[in-house]
Amino acid sequence: MPNETPLLAPARLPSLGLDLPNRLVMAPMTRNRAAADGTPTPLMATYYAQRATAGLLIAEASTPNAVGQTYPDIAAIHRPAHVAGWRQVTDAVHVAGGRMFLQIQHGGRVGHPDNSGHIPLAPSPIPLPDTVFTPKGHQKAVVPREMSVADIRSTVADFAAAARNALEAGFAGVEVHAANGYLLHQFLSSNTNRRHDQYGGTVTGRIRFVREVVAAVADAVGPERVGVRISPYFTGNGMHESDTETLYPALVAALADRGLAYLHLVRADAGLPLFQQLRDAWPGTLIANPALPRDAIPADGGRAAGERLLTAGADLIALGRPILANPDLVDRLRRGAPMNPVRDRYLMYVGGATGYTDYPALSPPAPGGFRRDS
Repeated sequence: MPNETPLLAPARLPSLGLDLPNRLVMAPMTRNRAAADGTPTPLMATYYAQRATAGLLIAEASTPNAVGQTYPDIAAIHRPAHVAGWRQVTDAVHVAGGRMFLQIQHGGRVGHPDNSGHIPLAPSPIPLPDTVFTPKGHQKAVVPREMSVADIRSTVADFAAAARNALEAGFAGVEVHAANGYLLHQFLSSNTNRRHDQYGGTVTGRIRFVREVVAAVADAVGPERVGVRISPYFTGNGMHESDTETLYPALVAALADRGLAYLHLVRADAGLPLFQQLRDAWPGTLIANPALPRDAIPADGGRAAGERLLTAGADLIALGRPILANPDLVDRLRRGAPMNPVRDRYLMYVGGATGYTDYPALSPPAPGGFRRDS
């Protein structure tokens, strides 16, 4: 019998007039399956096409310049070869009936010269307290070089150029990654931004770089094609925000009147007052990524958590690991089928199809309505 859930109801991105067959979004997830120079591979085209039944796919973080590279074998979007590689991916997704945005991410201090060939850039010369994976294995992070105003301006321009490249590659839009401890988030947080110029100090100063990046990207491709990802309370990658409840309302207020495609809230919790505050302040589409357990996919694939967020005011629900391990998650939710578990060993750094494109999908229903799993 059909398994009714509002997650599978049709939806729309009003800014683009883009109709979505359901409210599920594939969250961007770094998988390290690109070529060494950042060019997407045919295997990546297969991976994304397998998951094209989600209402919207947000492709994994792609760097706008060489110095922004985080880890080995991650995707990029600043050379013609990158555009051509991503075009193969978007073509495959479109043939499969999908819709796709590209996340643009600069790693900031989360990087290493053995990965990028450059000393990482950051708002302040404060190193990542963790190790960084490189072709030689995990290594101690290096002290990043503090960005000059000229560095900031050139990086803003690189984000805009990357957005234009993304549209040339066939994406419907782009997501500016201002979350999860990477460069834009490093400017937002007081523990990684110790600047005393116009890009530091007060909340107004710390949100300036994000505002400028978003404005430049919106000018380059149109605000209706631009989403922004934020992660209040995130503590990974050495992040420790001291003024979350002040910082994010100010940032959202500064972006709210730009006519952007969406705001993407990471590990959203409808029980926190900040969630409702941001929902009330944001006039457009809100994508909420529920705070699911990290050690295992829920038996319902995140359905209950997603439905709670829809009830609390989210418009779309972004899921990562449930869609990673279940390329046919839409079908599984509709049919009330069991979920594949994630094979953590193959998440990153290993390459190849194992744990990437070989997750099994359900077989079509047999005559009489019986289900067979492949």
